[in-house]
Amino acid sequence: MPNNLPSKATFNAEDIGQIAVGAFALSVPIAFSEEAWRLSASLPTLNLVLVVFLSLAFITLFAYQSVFQGNIIKRRRAFLLRVVVAYLLTLLVVGIVLLALNKLPLMTEPILALKRIILIAMPASMGAIIVDSFDKE
Repeated sequence: MPNNLPSKATFNAEDIGQIAVGAFALSVPIAFSEEAWRLSASLPTLNLVLVVFLSLAFITLFAYQSVFQGNIIKRRRAFLLRVVVAYLLTLLVVGIVLLALNKLPLMTEPILALKRIILIAMPASMGAIIVDSFDKE
């Protein structure tokens, strides 16, 4: 039986780089936005949980349809790993961008810092998974 698995069945350094670049590309314009800083300060916890859920739902859907082309039966671990790593790496990239802009008050207001990261990670995570789906072969 031939192996018709796409090249994205494995996870390597190139994938990590693509995720980081995609997250950076969409986090930068939003991280510079004062509206995002203010919204993150006033966003209730329930809405923040909804933002996380929506982020994960959309990157999961995109990874399922585009990266794995709906074929995850024998690759569930790789699929889940890709989604989790994409989201966690996006959170890290957003955090670094906010830190560089001096808009990540980790020591003085850690809850606000986390809210900013999560809010900006919503669109950035989509950029991450979309760029990750690009095939260079």
